[in-house]
Amino acid sequence: MLLQLALSMLQQNGGLERVLERFRQGGMTQQADSWVSTGQNMNISGDQLQQVFGSSTIRKLTSQLGMSEDQAGSAMAELLPEVINQLTPQGQVPEKADEELAQGLSMLADSELLK
Repeated sequence: MLLQLALSMLQQNGGLERVLERFRQGGMTQQADSWVSTGQNMNISGDQLQQVFGSSTIRKLTSQLGMSEDQAGSAMAELLPEVINQLTPQGQVPEKADEELAQGLSMLADSELLK
């Protein structure tokens, strides 16, 4: 569920490139670049995530996960860098990153239906 929400968040906010750009514009260039690179991922906080995506996105996560805003923000702040890292295995954003994002969401949705 959390992975599906992370992928949805990327897709609903303009795709991988656009989300990375939002982090960079928000003063988190080093963090965003670390997620794309092949090195260690830098952490972000739930507050930083809210700064980039806005409180309405975090509130939506809160209701979908049944957690407090702090818990939802922290969980997504922990997962999102790894998701972006996995979507950029060669140390750069793939040309078809948004197609891969859509395929991943579709696969997760299908697996949910099989439960």
